[in-house]
Amino acid sequence: MVSFPYEVLNTAIDTVRKGNMKSKKVEEAKQFAKRKHAHLTRKDGKTPSWKHLVQVYRRLELMDVKDDNVLSAGWLHDIIEDTDVSYDVIKERFGSKVADIVSWLSKDNRLAKTKREKQYREQLRQAPVDAQVVKLADITANLADLENAAYDKKKKAEQVKQKVKYIKLIKSSITKKKKDMPGLQKVQDELNSILESYGMKKEF
Repeated sequence: MVSFPYEVLNTAIDTVRKGNMKSKKVEEAKQFAKRKHAHLTRKDGKTPSWKHLVQVYRRLELMDVKDDNVLSAGWLHDIIEDTDVSYDVIKERFGSKVADIVSWLSKDNRLAKTKREKQYREQLRQAPVDAQVVKLADITANLADLENAAYDKKKKAEQVKQKVKYIKLIKSSITKKKKDMPGLQKVQDELNSILESYGMKKEF
């Protein structure tokens, strides 16, 4: 299995953080998300869900994302799917741009699984690049955490293949933003390393 140098990643993240003071909106999004996810856990049944949100936000920072709306959406990207918070509540508290990004990233749980997944893939394909950037951070954080999931080898492989389908839908638009996000390559390198560790080819 390929070993990714996470100590280098963490050092880079810490460096970015020191020069990136959180705005009031981003801090409020963080606290709101942590409250709403407080009693939820990851699929291992024990890891608090909000820890995933931290990892998504950290990767947005690492990519040098500066837009407060995108950073706020990083904290809130799961909130419609996983809690009782609606689009309207997000719009009222954080503005329409944040609410729109979160909406683009939310599956419609009212639909049957197959139809829901088909619709979600189309959403990702059509989503504005800001939403796709959050999704890239989300995919990378999820894959990095997959080794801790209580899944067998087959289930993990299925999860990786699903995420690769998502990556293929968004990578073209994101790559065009590279000049605006100097740190993007660090996250792409991490993602490529994880994919290789599961026997998949690089996507970036």
